[in-house]
Amino acid sequence: MGSIVIIGTQWGDEGKGRVVDVYAANASTVVRYQGGDNAGHTVKIGEQKYALHLIPSGIVRQKPSILGNGMVINPKSLLKEIADLEATGLDVRPYIFIAEEAHMIMPYHLALDGLSERAMGAGKIGTTLKGIGPAYTDKFSRTHGLRIGDLRNAAYFRARLEAIVAEKNAIITKLYGSTDTFDAGAIFDEYMGYYAEIGGMIRDTAGMIEAALRRGEDVVFEGANATMLDIDHGTYPFVTCSTPTAGGAAVGVVKAYTSRVGAGPFPTELNDAIGDRIRELGHEYGTTTGRPRRCGWLDLCVLRKAARVNGLDYLAVTHLDILDEFEEIPVCVGYEIDGARMDVFPANVWEVEKAEPIYEVLPGWRQPIADCRDFDALPVNAQRYLNRMSELVGVPVCMITVGSERNQTIVTRETVTL
Repeated sequence: MGSIVIIGTQWGDEGKGRVVDVYAANASTVVRYQGGDNAGHTVKIGEQKYALHLIPSGIVRQKPSILGNGMVINPKSLLKEIADLEATGLDVRPYIFIAEEAHMIMPYHLALDGLSERAMGAGKIGTTLKGIGPAYTDKFSRTHGLRIGDLRNAAYFRARLEAIVAEKNAIITKLYGSTDTFDAGAIFDEYMGYYAEIGGMIRDTAGMIEAALRRGEDVVFEGANATMLDIDHGTYPFVTCSTPTAGGAAVGVVKAYTSRVGAGPFPTELNDAIGDRIRELGHEYGTTTGRPRRCGWLDLCVLRKAARVNGLDYLAVTHLDILDEFEEIPVCVGYEIDGARMDVFPANVWEVEKAEPIYEVLPGWRQPIADCRDFDALPVNAQRYLNRMSELVGVPVCMITVGSERNQTIVTRETVTL
């Protein structure tokens, strides 16, 4: 397998955690390379569900799990996630490694996230209020970001923190008119307490990854969020603040239908009983926020863009079983925008908002597929659905999930080693 990148092709919630879990079986290391605890990946083994927000999905198999330098990490959230995993009986601390270059989410990031959303009013982004945007803003400003490795030098960390907190308090009071300011000393004590627990996990993770690849080991890179939430290629400004996409060998995870959380254009959204039914069948409620997800039909314009941006080699199709009961399944094959046809997702949000889906209606299979374990066992119309998706996107399908259990997986491409 070598190294492989697992990427969401839509707006998130495609089932990436499930796909990573399958690939992690024979990998030496699993790496989360961007995002923060705004993401939610779920792995289900038997009756036990593991909800992961920061820690890579490989932790469920007790594989070395790296929180990479592109992430923004809230140490408080990380420790809670560790405690939640330990409560299930899983020993995780020996397998977690944190990049010293990863930036930290600070208490004022959470406050500024909320203040900014409230100030935007009806034009708000629909953030998860986890402080992700403010933390990435500070990272790229170069003068306000604090990295996990800074905790190793208490004097340096304190001096930088005091200067940053003074400026953040000025923004909170003068720009937003709030009196809820922060005390640098209290934050310092809090974060040094976190360091006492996670300090042993902080490593030169880039060196670890390089060494694993030099030894010829398999490494899985796990993306959070998804292509259509990418800061450059997504539905800007309704995007995340990091880059979930990849430019190399990659498996794109695609839900057999489409869902989205929060604000932003969604051409195939179903604001009707069918959309509600898909939501209930798919248990489409956010792992991080608990918010009901917006649901709609599969959009191949979105998928084509994801394939182009990421250079996808394969598609892993999840949640196919959710479509079992539908007599007809429309698939969006293009858009009509101002009277003209477009076959790829537009770059500009104002064009997307005007997009009218052009549907190709495929026959449903109207029977359960949860017990199918190879492609030929699927109903003919389910096979046609997958083949048509692959044909119109130009990327072969390598994996299909037909239920939430680990063994409810069909592998269709032997060129992908599992």
